[in-house]
Amino acid sequence: MTNKALISQIKTKKSFLCIGLDVDLNKIPKHLLDTEDPIFEFNKAIIDATHDLCVSYKPNTAFYEAYGIKGWQSLEKTINYINANHPEIFTIADAKRGDIGNTSSMYAKAFFEDLNFDSVTVAPYMGKDSVEPFLAFENKHTIMLALTSNEGAFDFQTQNVEGRELYKVVLETSKSWRNAENLMYVVGATKAEYFTEIRKIVPDSFLLVPGVGAQGGSLAEVCKYGMNENVGLLINSSRGIIYASNGTDFAEKAREEALKLQQEMEEILVSSSKFQV
Repeated sequence: MTNKALISQIKTKKSFLCIGLDVDLNKIPKHLLDTEDPIFEFNKAIIDATHDLCVSYKPNTAFYEAYGIKGWQSLEKTINYINANHPEIFTIADAKRGDIGNTSSMYAKAFFEDLNFDSVTVAPYMGKDSVEPFLAFENKHTIMLALTSNEGAFDFQTQNVEGRELYKVVLETSKSWRNAENLMYVVGATKAEYFTEIRKIVPDSFLLVPGVGAQGGSLAEVCKYGMNENVGLLINSSRGIIYASNGTDFAEKAREEALKLQQEMEEILVSSSKFQV
């Protein structure tokens, strides 16, 4: 998917919501456990109920890999269902891969060619030769970890390296990599005060922003400091939407929570001087 197509979808839906499909069999409604594929049935219901309110879905692959081959098959069925029924949706394989070049090439092939995701999250610690293999795929996006929302982020990401925080060095360095125009970045919503500095380095890039909702991040604050003229934000919410109910009404309740966020986003877009809907 091109950036132009993603921006068009944002304008059409008046939304920049990404829904995380992090399926835990211990949390989904009990009646689904009697079905042939509980994970897929859960995802299908969530997708059917929310696809008009969001622009992206983000399965975290760990929640599928944990169930072995059956979990991987559920992931495959999920991405195939999205691509077949809602091809305008931007899909993210939240895999956080990062390894040497040949291995990264195989990871990229798995997610971009076999599963046909639009993007994949990667860890940049090993440098450009671990990231550039992902960037080589046309109309596919690599979403690089930049400044995450977890407590341990301060162990390395904000440490000074010759007078600059490490996350700034990572952002600046990544701009020189081959096909860097295919890069997006993960920036946690719980660090909204950092967005101004991040936008000085990557003013035009899309930022995937977890942490709104269950982790306490503020949508208004993120938009205030992080939005650009193309919005440039994908705000992820997982638990707050998909686990809004564990009863038979789970999909309906998920839609209600997604609608709340979409309406808040629409208000921000309409009132924003940066972006014209």
